[in-house]
Amino acid sequence: MNLPEPVPGLVIRYAYLWSHEAATGLEEGGKDRPAAILLTTRARSGDTVVLALPVTHAPPADPALAVEIPVAIKRKLGLDAERSWIILTELNRFVWPGPDLRPISDTSTRYTFGLLPEALYETVRSKWLEAYDRGQVSEVVRTV
Repeated sequence: MNLPEPVPGLVIRYAYLWSHEAATGLEEGGKDRPAAILLTTRARSGDTVVLALPVTHAPPADPALAVEIPVAIKRKLGLDAERSWIILTELNRFVWPGPDLRPISDTSTRYTFGLLPEALYETVRSKWLEAYDRGQVSEVVRTV
């Protein structure tokens, strides 16, 4: 696996596990999807720990708790043309690269779509911090 360093704003393909799935005892996400890396940190063990936010086509119940990805950015990343949102109230924590990282297609050896533009990433980060401060973020710990 030839992977880039995980950095904030990198969009990966990942078997994301929603908190409602984890609450039922599932340990594997039901669908591989794009996910945006919110931040990375180094554990005492030396492992890189990643916090990733899901990307979904489902319109958010509360638009203030999601950031829509503009079509031009989706095109640049190689994502489909349907409307998509980065959900700010959910995240998965895992050790990079972890067993849930997936190639972007059946014929690809790439695991990343590319980087969000800095301005979009900053919007995601600042809105996520607001949601976090209000206690609206749930975290699913995968591999740490």
